[in-house]
Amino acid sequence: MAKYRITQIISSNGETRRQKANLASLGIHRMNQTVEVEKTPVTTGMLQKVLHLVKFEEI
Repeated sequence: MAKYRITQIISSNGETRRQKANLASLGIHRMNQTVEVEKTPVTTGMLQKVLHLVKFEEI
């Protein structure tokens, strides 16, 4: 199955609780951390909510 490689590039300071929770659910806890997650509708939806904080690529 396809995966996303996600890296946080902008700080989550000042963001809403929901956006911070989405980052934590994706497994991202600090700046410049990179994680790989399965491409599912759930992770795609979480990614859409924090696009302004991360960069991603499909692998």
